[in-house]
Amino acid sequence: MRPLQAKRDPYRKKARKEGYRSRASYKLIQLDERFSLIRKGDKVLDIGCAPGGWLQAESERVGEEGAVLGVDLRPVEPPSANVETWVLDITAPDAAEKISAWAPGGFDAVFSDLSPTMIGVWEVDSGKQIDMTTAAFEVTSKVLRRGRPAVFKIFQGEFTDEFIDKARSRFERTVLAKPEASRKQSSELYLVCFGFKG
Repeated sequence: MRPLQAKRDPYRKKARKEGYRSRASYKLIQLDERFSLIRKGDKVLDIGCAPGGWLQAESERVGEEGAVLGVDLRPVEPPSANVETWVLDITAPDAAEKISAWAPGGFDAVFSDLSPTMIGVWEVDSGKQIDMTTAAFEVTSKVLRRGRPAVFKIFQGEFTDEFIDKARSRFERTVLAKPEASRKQSSELYLVCFGFKG
């Protein structure tokens, strides 16, 4: 985002005013308000949690009786007592096993907001993003409780439909959504998945 655009960005200003680490918090908030994804007392997994804006919103929604685990390649300071964060490569062979041990009964919701380091070549960037999100999907399939929801950020590209078909095979219903807080020029979408089949 250019400096002038950043100054005019209402969600950036709103995040600073309300104490969120990033404007991305409002994407999670808007998705949850629309689809009722998180309940008080839930155990939530946040994949690609840096810089922690989604963790803050998730923490508020699960309440003191709930818990949130955030994982990322970068270290992230937990925003509150009901959040734990790990430095973890989601593509590692033992990633699902480690995450599963944190919530032996399974997670009530999983959120993936993964994005690669962009090089500006769309075919490459979108392909990398789908690869990362597919890894997150495989982990989700091993740790999410039956009947519960998951959300995956996806870039519109050559492999988007293939990923959506994969998600539809494992969930009862899927919806593509673009929160108001997503920048208009961005090609990101969120695939909201309901009713994990197990």
